[in-house]
Amino acid sequence: MQDSEIGTKRDGCPFCSVSDRLILAENESALAFYDGYPVSEGHALVISRRHAAHYFELTTKEKHRMWDLVDEVVSHLQEKHHPDGFNIGFNVQEAGGQTVFHTHIHIIPRYEGDVPDPRGGIRHVIQDKGCY
Repeated sequence: MQDSEIGTKRDGCPFCSVSDRLILAENESALAFYDGYPVSEGHALVISRRHAAHYFELTTKEKHRMWDLVDEVVSHLQEKHHPDGFNIGFNVQEAGGQTVFHTHIHIIPRYEGDVPDPRGGIRHVIQDKGCY
């Protein structure tokens, strides 16, 4: 895939130029590839083609097409990596943990025993909110 095919680009954005990535799936609004800093085997990202800093800047159609790719990537990961579960989500703005300001959805495969107590999922990013 050539950079010119990605969509609206922003200088300095690491997701506006992804020609070096293996594309897992794509459509007119989004594309998916493995995360460069995976937290588990198979950790993938679905990103918007158009540069939008966060999810709530996308059009309804763009949001729907991103979720279409999430479904495709989950099927691919189930077939290739055989995870026991998933964490799927996104961070919005710096206070929400976002570090790359280009809309992206994380698809994180989870494996039995990968952590001692997986209950609470992302609640563990806020101290004392994970165990209940």
